[in-house]
Order: sequence, then structure tokens, then C-alpha cells
Amino acid sequence: MCQGETTLYIALIHHPVMNKRAEIIGSAVTNLDIHDIARSARTYGVGKYFITTPYTDQQELVQELIDHWQTGHGASYNPARKEALSIVQLAGSIAEVIDTLTKQHGKRPIIVTTSAQTQQNSVKYEEMRKKIADNQPVLLLFGTAHGLAAEVLELSDVTLPPIQGGTGYNHLSVRSAASITLDRLLGS
Repeated sequence: MCQGETTLYIALIHHPVMNKRAEIIGSAVTNLDIHDIARSARTYGVGKYFITTPYTDQQELVQELIDHWQTGHGASYNPARKEALSIVQLAGSIAEVIDTLTKQHGKRPIIVTTSAQTQQNSVKYEEMRKKIADNQPVLLLFGTAHGLAAEVLELSDVTLPPIQGGTGYNHLSVRSAASITLDRLLGS
């Protein structure tokens, strides 16, 4: 691990997620999500930022983007972006991410999901901060589109409480939610 790096890992899930009609879909990978979440993740010392999508064309797009910033012109043009994207890893599924981390740590990571709705297995941010501080491997899942599908929420060991802004409106971009969540879990 790099200096300041934790055993907190994050994954941006593109399938299975929900659309606005609560149907299970696969969402498109966006350039902004990759860059902005990578910058936040690197700032807070996240061990690895996984982009998960089962779609070959989306995987090719992600890999092309990573390659541009790691070994292409972008690497010399913007070294800070190169460093941020150095923690990004492509995966075809959540199961693949869990398997990778289980092999790395010799035990399954604690699976933590996020949701804009309160879930039954919700734990306080302070409790997760302690687990992370104890160097337990933790995999934090963020959903795209209108959030993680029920099957992903059921896979989790715990869910973090929704981020509340004090209004009735609660539909943050995943980039904003990831930054706020990382600050609550790892910020000083």
C-alpha cells in the first residue's frame, strides 16, 4: 500500500442498478465518474477504485481512458491525473471485485452499500470508521443510475445511512455522494 492508503476499497457499480421505473438495468460508464471519484479516492487514500461493468464496449472505453492517463499523452500532460487514475481497476462484476479482495487479504471484505433510502441493515458512519481504522478490508459499493439493485443491497453486510441535506430533495450525483461518504469515513 502507498503511504496513507487504507484497506477501504470502493466500487462504482454499473450493473445491476435500477432505472427510474425500478427496473434492473445496466448503466453507461461516464468519463466524469471515473475521473472525479478517482481524484476523491486518491485524496482520501482508498486502496483501489473498481469500475464494474459486464459490457465489453464499456470495458474497452474504460481501459482506453485509463491507458491514456497512465501510459499515453495524458500521463506526461497531467501527472496528478495519472496518480489519481493509478488506483482505478476495471472489473466485470461485483463478484470479481470480492474475489480479488478476498485473495489479497485472505478473507472476504466487509461489503458496505450506499442508498438514498434507509435500509434495515444500516450502520452509523462512526462504526464503519472504526472498522476501517482497524485495517479490516472494507468494500464500499456505489450505484449509478437510480441506485443499486435489491440483489446488491441484499449481498451487503451493512448499508450506510442516506446522505441528508436538510430538504426533501435527495438525488445526489454519485460523484458527490462518493466524496461526501469518503470524507465522513476517512476525513480528519
